[in-house]
Amino acid sequence: MNQWWISLQVLAPAFWLGMVVAISFLEAPIKFRAPGVTIPIGLGIGRRVFRALNIAEVVVLVVLWIATIAAEPTPTAAVRNLLAALTIVLAIQVAGIRPPLSRRSDRILAGEDLPRSHAHHLYVAFEVVKVILLVWLAVAAVAVHI
Repeated sequence: MNQWWISLQVLAPAFWLGMVVAISFLEAPIKFRAPGVTIPIGLGIGRRVFRALNIAEVVVLVVLWIATIAAEPTPTAAVRNLLAALTIVLAIQVAGIRPPLSRRSDRILAGEDLPRSHAHHLYVAFEVVKVILLVWLAVAAVAVHI
């Protein structure tokens, strides 16, 4: 059974990384360039996609914490610290940045013309940090079990 937990520790960060790169850095910017996709349609799609992404991220994070706690040998402090950092980054995104972005998109969908949002750039910056942490976590998890 321990091999199962070790496999999750190694594979889950790569899976999560793939989701973030595919959604945040491919789907999100490309959808607004597609023919016929207006700002309101793009925002509506984006809200649903990012809500689903964030739910999936929380599930993967919980699985990673369980795998880390259950695995033998006990993971290094680096692995635990990286998981803690990912937990903080995701919490800030979901609880601190997404709500203002959602309120802003509500206003745009209601017909308001608003200037560019700095919160969007902050969310993207946190996505970049998350990508770096996920790569680092994957490497650290492999190093523990080599």
